[in-house]
Amino acid sequence: MLLAGIAALALASGCTLPTTKAAQTDDPRPLVLTTFTVLADIARNVAGEHLRVESITKIGAEIHGYEPTPGDLQTAADAALILDNGLGLESWFAQFVTELDVPHAVLSAGVEPITISNGAYSGKANPHAWMSPTNAMIYVDNIANAFAELDPAHAADYRSNADSYKAQIRDVRDTLVRQLEPVPPQQRALVTCEGAFSYLARDIGLSEAYLWPVNAEREGTPRQVVGAIDFVDSNDVPAVFCESTVSDKAQQAVAEDTGARLAGKLYVDSLSPADGPVPTYLDLLAFDTRTIAQGLTGR
Repeated sequence: MLLAGIAALALASGCTLPTTKAAQTDDPRPLVLTTFTVLADIARNVAGEHLRVESITKIGAEIHGYEPTPGDLQTAADAALILDNGLGLESWFAQFVTELDVPHAVLSAGVEPITISNGAYSGKANPHAWMSPTNAMIYVDNIANAFAELDPAHAADYRSNADSYKAQIRDVRDTLVRQLEPVPPQQRALVTCEGAFSYLARDIGLSEAYLWPVNAEREGTPRQVVGAIDFVDSNDVPAVFCESTVSDKAQQAVAEDTGARLAGKLYVDSLSPADGPVPTYLDLLAFDTRTIAQGLTGR
C-alpha cells in the first residue's frame, strides 16, 4: 500500500520517482541491500565479485530513528535480496519490506540475545549483536547461506569467502583481548552513552554501564546521568565514552562530575568514509577496543 501510494502520487503530479544511485548503475550483478553500512561491509567480504552490495542508510547515519525515502523504496524494490539485522533494530524498515516481493535474511538469527534490564526497553533484546566478534561469525555464516540460496552457481565461492573472513575476525578478536590484558580488574568497566556494547563487553570481559539502552529521541535525562555518575564513582572508573552518531553532552556532565576522562568516540552503527578511522567492520572493532584500552589504562 505504501509503495502504491507513493507511485500514485508521483503519477498524479506528472513526475517520476527519484532515481537512486543504486538504480542508476550499469553494474549487471544482482543487488543485495543492507540496512546499514556495517552490514554492507561484512556482506561485501562474503559476496566477493559476484554480487553488488549497497546500504540503505549512508555513512554517519543514526539507524534507530531513520526515516526511509521514496528513493529507498525504489531501491528496495530493485533488490534481489535484503539483509537486515533483526532483534528489533530496523522497525523503520519493516513497514515496506513486508510489502515487497524481495527475499530477505535476518543476520542475527542464531545469536544468543542479551536482554536489556532497565529503562523503556526493559525485557527486550539488545539489538547490537554485531559488536561481538563471536556473533559476527554467525552473521557471516547467515550471509553465506543467503547468498548460496540466491546464487547457487557460486555457493562454493561464498562459503570460501566466509571462511577466510571469519579467520580475519578471529585474529582481530584475539588482538582485542591482548590489548585489554593490561587493564586492572577494578577498572574493567565500560561506560558509554548508548548500551550498544553489551555483546562486546561480554566477549572481552568488561562490566558495563550506559546512559540509555537504545538511541531514542529523549537522551541523557537527569536520572540517566545520575545513574552513570553513581556507577563511575562506585567503581572508580577512570574513563567514559560516547558513540560517533550521538551528542556527548550528557556524558560530558558525567565526566565533569566524577573526574573521569571523556576518552573518545566509539563507532557502532556506522562506518566512516574511506579516509576516516573505521572504513571497515574490522577497523571498527580494532579502533573501538584500542580507544577503550587507552582510556581505561590512561595511556
